Amino acid sequence: MITDPIPVVLHAMDVITRAGVDAALRTRAEIRLTAEDTIPANDPTDRSVALVVAETWDNSTQALFRRLQVQGRRRVVLVAGEIDNSQLLEAVGIGVAAVIRRAEATPETLVRLIEATAAGDGTLPPDLLARLLDRVSRLQRQVLNPRGWDLAGVSAREAEVLRMVAEGMETREIAEQLCYSQRTVKGILHDITSRFQLRNRAHAVAFALREGLI
Repeated sequence: MITDPIPVVLHAMDVITRAGVDAALRTRAEIRLTAEDTIPANDPTDRSVALVVAETWDNSTQALFRRLQVQGRRRVVLVAGEIDNSQLLEAVGIGVAAVIRRAEATPETLVRLIEATAAGDGTLPPDLLARLLDRVSRLQRQVLNPRGWDLAGVSAREAEVLRMVAEGMETREIAEQLCYSQRTVKGILHDITSRFQLRNRAHAVAFALREGLI
C-alpha cells in the first residue's frame, strides 16, 4: 500500500546539526522534509511531525517548544543529548510524543519514531519511561492526593459535578442531590472553568469527556 510521505519540519539548535540530520533524512521515501512556513498553524487536518534536535534542555529549547505548542503542533519528536527527570516531565507536558537520545538516533530509528508519532503513538526509551512513571507517581502521592485531585487536576467532587452537568442537570438539581448550596455548585464550576481556561459549561463538559474524567 502506497501512502503519502509524512511532512517533517526539522528544528535544530545549530547549523551543523541541522545539515547533518537533513542529509541523513532527505532521501527517505517515508518522509518529506518541509519548511515550517508551509504548515498552517492550528490546523486540525495537519499530519506533520516536528523533529527537534537539542543537545540540552535550555532556554532556547524551551522557547521553541512553547512556540510549537502555541502553533498547535501535537506531534513532536525530541532528539536530546541529556534530559533529567524534571525536564522530561516538562517535555511530555508541553506535548512531546517521542524522545530518543542523540547517541541512539540513526536514520532508521528516527523514521520509525516519526511514523509512530504521526500515527498518534508515544515512545520513550525504557529507562526514561521508568523515570517518568516514578516522577508521576511521586507527584500523585505528594502533591495531588493531599489536595484530593487526580492527575488531571480535578477532584472527585468536581468530576461528580461535571458528570451531572453532562447529564443536563441544572445548578439547583445538582445542589439538591449533593446537598450543596447553589452557590457552592457555581463556585465549583467557576473553579474548573478558570483553572483550565474553559469558556462555559458546554466547553467544560467537552473537556471532561475528552480527558476521560466522566
